[in-house]
Amino acid sequence: MKKLTLIILVVLGIIGCGRQQPPKGELAEPIDIHQNEPGDSTLYGLACDGTTDSILVLLPLAGGDPDTFDIINAHQERHIYGRPHIGDKLAVILNPEDKQEVLMLVNMERLKGKWCYEVMPTFRNLSNMPERIQRRMLERIPDSMKQKLMTPREYGYQLKNGNSIQTIGAIRRTTTDDMSPVEYPAIKRYVEWRLYNGKLILTTDSLPRPDGTKALPERDTADVLLLRQDTLVLRIHDHEQGFYRK
Repeated sequence: MKKLTLIILVVLGIIGCGRQQPPKGELAEPIDIHQNEPGDSTLYGLACDGTTDSILVLLPLAGGDPDTFDIINAHQERHIYGRPHIGDKLAVILNPEDKQEVLMLVNMERLKGKWCYEVMPTFRNLSNMPERIQRRMLERIPDSMKQKLMTPREYGYQLKNGNSIQTIGAIRRTTTDDMSPVEYPAIKRYVEWRLYNGKLILTTDSLPRPDGTKALPERDTADVLLLRQDTLVLRIHDHEQGFYRK
């Protein structure tokens, strides 16, 4: 019921983007229950009719009239992550010295969906050997066996409504994995995503320890480097990871 009410309110907000602004002194009611976390100066809102490559018309989620912002420099600096369309939920970072200029824009609607990448396994017993020895050992393995063992695996994440994440490609470990001559890299299991000052915050689950207690959730901060219809590039801990939309 809550979700249905929120959808109705958002639809009404989108319709309101195309209407005339109310008389001064009559502020629009908030169209979302969203509240910024402490320290988050991001402006969240819906893209309205009139948005172009140089102008953003935004209806704030916290309430108020649609406002117009300059996004020319943001486009030139390639700080528009996900081209905004009418009704898209956006996260906007404003210039502190000019509140009518956008420094960065992240299209939260374009972030949602399944994002994947491929990983390759490595041979267990070769990982600690010098590269020269590794090459010699690999040359002795028949091509048919290499082809069978070196099979790529698809990893990734599905970013959903409600700031939840589903991990893609995580396979439960079995005893036969220890007998395999190859191993795949680990994938971090995130359960929540959100934006904070233009950065993507990814939070892990509380994992159980051998003693029965639970580990505290971990938070990773990712910079969005590229966001297009079928491409996402994130930088996490100085590592850049590209994704394709599934």
